[in-house]
Amino acid sequence: MKLKSLTMAATVAVAALSVAGVAHARDQISIVGSSTVFPFTQAAAEQYANETGGAAPVVESTGTGGGMKIFCGGVGTAHADITGASRAMKKSEYDDCQANGVTDITEVLIGYDGIAMAVSRKGKAIDLTKAQLFQALAAKVEVNGKIVDNPYKKWSDIDSSLPNVEITVMGPPPTSGTRDAWVELVMEEGCEEFAAIEALDKDAKKETCQRMRTDGPFVEAGENDNLIVQRLESDPNAYGIFGYSFLFENTDKLQAVTVAGVGPSIETIADGSYKVSRPIFFYIKNAHRGVIPGLNEFIAEYVSDDALAPGGYLSERGLIPLSDDVREKTQKNAIDGVNMAAKS
Repeated sequence: MKLKSLTMAATVAVAALSVAGVAHARDQISIVGSSTVFPFTQAAAEQYANETGGAAPVVESTGTGGGMKIFCGGVGTAHADITGASRAMKKSEYDDCQANGVTDITEVLIGYDGIAMAVSRKGKAIDLTKAQLFQALAAKVEVNGKIVDNPYKKWSDIDSSLPNVEITVMGPPPTSGTRDAWVELVMEEGCEEFAAIEALDKDAKKETCQRMRTDGPFVEAGENDNLIVQRLESDPNAYGIFGYSFLFENTDKLQAVTVAGVGPSIETIADGSYKVSRPIFFYIKNAHRGVIPGLNEFIAEYVSDDALAPGGYLSERGLIPLSDDVREKTQKNAIDGVNMAAKS
């Protein structure tokens, strides 16, 4: 389904919604959000600028949580038009949007992405279970039936078959959707292997399973995943956590850690055999359609078959495409500006 031909009709349809003062609107689209979604949005922005001759959207990597805060800050040219997210919007974020007058939002599922753990090609690619990853990165772990501050300093402290080198893992901060997904898909599942943790009450278990260690082996590396890639190149014993797209773009420099024997790839993420994957989104502030120049045209570009279909330019950058029927629904909702359902 080709949607670029619908752009003019969509633009005309929303023109009546324009508010007074259009002449004072920004001349560039403002986009914030996830570092994982950033390369896909940047690619769509470049394609839009090349095809239309318009100003390329300004795309900032703020992290999913940071992007939601900016996006939900209000309506008007002082506020972002779109935010990318490596997880779905939370109820608290939806409520914040509503409280600030951002009441008409379209949620756009663009595809799927894995969360990769990788190391320099000069380092050692290892195979880890989710339980071992929890033991390496959690603030508290189970040792001999007791829950204690994490004592593991080397990978070999966890299992003698693992490298006898210090644990150094660089990963995203709490504002990152990648961090949220890693905690949910790896830490929370990994901690289920330990009886003493499973025996805790609900709140204590949640705290133990979700809290990352702060004593050195896990390093919060900010929202710029390219900096993690650079650090891994310079330290062959360091490992990094980021969206699969960054591994995909740097396979000449990095190699993947396998999780329970399966490495991340387009095929293993698509078929579900790689168990650390998630859907990714962007969110549109519909009140800005017809006010911010080019916004409707950019949305049409982003959800076009050229971008999202298998073999499209976003899949060439590591995006795992949607099925045809889901993609068609995504395209229609994005073009029509369907208001998302309330989060509960």
